[in-house]
Amino acid sequence: MRAVVAPVPGGPESLTIIDLPDLVPAADEVVIDVVASALNKADTLQRMGFYPPPPGASDVLGMECSGTIRAVGADVTSWSVGDEVCALLAAGGYAEQVAVPAGQVMPVPEGVPLHHAAALPEVAATVWSNVFMTAGLQPGDTFLVHGGAGGIGTFAIQLASALGARVFATAGSTEKLELCISLGAERAINYRDEDFLEVVTAAGGADVILDNMGAKYLDRNVRALADEGRLVIIGMQGGSRGELDINALLRKRGAVIATSLRARSTAQKSAICSAVVEHVWPLVAEGRIRAVADVEFALADVAAAHALMDSGEHSGKILLRT
Repeated sequence: MRAVVAPVPGGPESLTIIDLPDLVPAADEVVIDVVASALNKADTLQRMGFYPPPPGASDVLGMECSGTIRAVGADVTSWSVGDEVCALLAAGGYAEQVAVPAGQVMPVPEGVPLHHAAALPEVAATVWSNVFMTAGLQPGDTFLVHGGAGGIGTFAIQLASALGARVFATAGSTEKLELCISLGAERAINYRDEDFLEVVTAAGGADVILDNMGAKYLDRNVRALADEGRLVIIGMQGGSRGELDINALLRKRGAVIATSLRARSTAQKSAICSAVVEHVWPLVAEGRIRAVADVEFALADVAAAHALMDSGEHSGKILLRT
């Protein structure tokens, strides 16, 4: 099978397609014939040598996929050969086959094309686990998401809005601001010439903030929180070291939570996937939420896909077709 690795850290040109043996599932795994994968920021960080896969995971890039089950392990009873599925992966999605624990496999939501379902697992699991399971966003709450036009942002806007939250989002161009509004944001904030702190504070503060920037936004995020607000940090695009104003956090009785999905245990990921199927997939099937993924590349053009990801000029997810 063909698979994509980054043997030497670097730019998109460092990505290499290699041939690997066909996969055989472990007792608790299934092997999927991959139809498509989708790019994530973590993939570009792995390519550059900053974010290696968890111990024991494949060096092949790719944290989500969709396709058809090719083989099932001896202990797997929940899936059968031929089932059309999507899956949350620790690694391995940029390939023609991937082996994944059965609990991290999900059915394709009704009405979603099989290849398009590759754009769902990572964003759905990230948003549901962080915004709802961890931060406890409730109907009527005010929610701020940074990077609103990205893969996670576009999904977070839709899901929070569908479940009754008041949504604010940051983005960096007129087109991206318009996309955020079209997906359900009450207010889209251009971070190039507006201060999200002023906008959100004027609205009463945010009960939950989903942040991919880290250090750069830490102080303003804390100040933008409402009383008992929760800041959930899932990325470090703006740096990893910042100064936390504990006094400001104490006055608001606020919380700062830092999480990652990739390194969680199989049991934890399986529980998240189960919750996503229960709570999120019905909204997708009803057409109330969709994966924004309008750009596709062939596996052979993976370097071009990564170059687009690096540029930041896209919106939503970038698909990689096998």
